[in-house]
Amino acid sequence: MAMSRCAPRVSLPFECRSDSGISGAIPCPAGARFSRKLGSASGNGPSGMSSLILRFPPNFVRQLSNKARRNCSNIGVAQIVAASWSNNQPPSSAAEAKAVEAASSSAVSAPIAVGEDVDNNNSNSLGYSNGSHSVQFEAVENVHKPSFLKGDGSVAIHAGERLGRGIVTDAITTPVVNTSAYFFKKTSQLIDFKEKRHVSFEYGRYGNPTTEVLEEKISQLEGAESTLILASGMCASTVMMLAMVPAGGHIITTTDCYRKTRIFIETFLPKMGITASVIDPADIAGLESALDDHKVSLFFTESPTNPFLRCVDIELVSKLCHAKGALVCIDGTFATPLNQKALALGADIVVHSATKYIGGHNDVIAGCVSGSTEIVSQVRNVHHVLGGTLNPNAAYLIIRGMKTLKLRVQQQNSTAQRMAEVLEAHPKVKHVYYPGLPSHPEHELAKKQMTGFGGVVSFEVDGDLTTTIKFVDSLKIPYIAPSFGGCESIVDQPAIMSYWDLSQSERAKYGIMDNLVRFSFGVEDYEDLEADVLQALEAI
Repeated sequence: MAMSRCAPRVSLPFECRSDSGISGAIPCPAGARFSRKLGSASGNGPSGMSSLILRFPPNFVRQLSNKARRNCSNIGVAQIVAASWSNNQPPSSAAEAKAVEAASSSAVSAPIAVGEDVDNNNSNSLGYSNGSHSVQFEAVENVHKPSFLKGDGSVAIHAGERLGRGIVTDAITTPVVNTSAYFFKKTSQLIDFKEKRHVSFEYGRYGNPTTEVLEEKISQLEGAESTLILASGMCASTVMMLAMVPAGGHIITTTDCYRKTRIFIETFLPKMGITASVIDPADIAGLESALDDHKVSLFFTESPTNPFLRCVDIELVSKLCHAKGALVCIDGTFATPLNQKALALGADIVVHSATKYIGGHNDVIAGCVSGSTEIVSQVRNVHHVLGGTLNPNAAYLIIRGMKTLKLRVQQQNSTAQRMAEVLEAHPKVKHVYYPGLPSHPEHELAKKQMTGFGGVVSFEVDGDLTTTIKFVDSLKIPYIAPSFGGCESIVDQPAIMSYWDLSQSERAKYGIMDNLVRFSFGVEDYEDLEADVLQALEAI
């Protein structure tokens, strides 16, 4: 296609997130402008928009000057406030023409904040036809919360990417920005950054364009203002506690939880004078008593819990804690953001081991903290000191994994529910722990606050340690491993995998019996998994 009359050159301002911790929200740069007024512009975008974002045609980056392209690759984030134009089409309405004129006039009057100076070399000018590569615009308010994405499956695929991605690229997938630092063009720009007049990345530990896409994607799934991604789930939990609980503070937690979290609460936090009350997940009277007896900073629990899948009444707990000035944090790893919206139920913070369902492929370790911008910013500040930064390559793997999150979780929910029912009816199984079963102590609560019950089923085999080992070793499909939530099924015997350093009587204090099995169902065909479990039970 022949290129039509050249359009005016644009000056690229590069705007990135500051240390304030606003996840995914790319501010519209006030200093952005066209290099000169668009004389005969015609508008293709929606009318009446006060802020517009230019969406680049497929060959945009290739046609930039070398100097501008270096800025794109090193800083990675570009936004341009401008008017749309085409060569042959008049404005479709007076309102559109007025919007285009207002945008272009505003652009001329605004100073250039960042970007290359005007280059009048016509050989590098960009030309646009009114065909498929015409410049297109989106309203700013529709970039981060597009109205046409209603379901969580669509959000998991497109949030932070299709619209609003800061990296200038034509690629469908998010590029991996492998850099440890970001440069400033002049010292004056660095001073503007330090004094909050210029938004930018600075150092790899403080942020990265690839990880920012992941943070925005999780934020939209959780309904959170902000998300911080960290190097592991334990890193997310521990940094969050250090940020939100002052020295001498008090935490309330529950009896059933991930062992390493319990170790941190019982062993590390007391060094800072932080004490803890431990209650049963359903013990509301115990919660009220602890709130009355202590100045509680934080209520922290998993829901469902590990490994017995107990559920906490998040709405009720949040009301009781907030009345006493305490924050509520829910570890939703077993639930996923699809099966449970902890923030919508009243929690202040939700954390995940993104290693599990969010990543979903047993190939990456990460954690995340979601909540209000105010809370997550406090966690982010501590994170900047302690480190625990997620590598952008790992962030890319999680972004990729999230594309199939809904499909995976639906399959795992279905398989786990059906297998829990089969196991509960089997004569060689003593007890099954799964929120989807009417026999579960919080079944009615789980139905109220969850849309699915997850892919993990815990159960006790009718036998001792040796019998249970024989059952596990007779399985052909699942791997014997310590994780869960991936495409591949995983099985483990908690008494051996997580508590083998304790005596049998010490394990019993935590309810961990020698015959307990935790089975994470993957996305294999249900019929294959059922046949495998049944033949393993027959072997004992």
